[in-house]
Amino acid sequence: MSLDRAVMAFAGVMILISIALSQFVSPLWWLFTAFIGLNLLQSRFTGFCPAAIVMRKLGIGREVASASSR
Repeated sequence: MSLDRAVMAFAGVMILISIALSQFVSPLWWLFTAFIGLNLLQSRFTGFCPAAIVMRKLGIGREVASASSR
């Protein structure tokens, strides 16, 4: 899985979790959903994505890069 796809999958899961939490725990979890959306938007324009940095350090996306260099 590429790093971009991993970040998108992670963001999608986090949004679904925050929606569930807003329905079953507290409506204040909508703020977390908004934070995720704003982070996706700013990363589109700035190229800075904290989730991608962490995933890159964990080695996610390296197998795709090494397979394409063959």
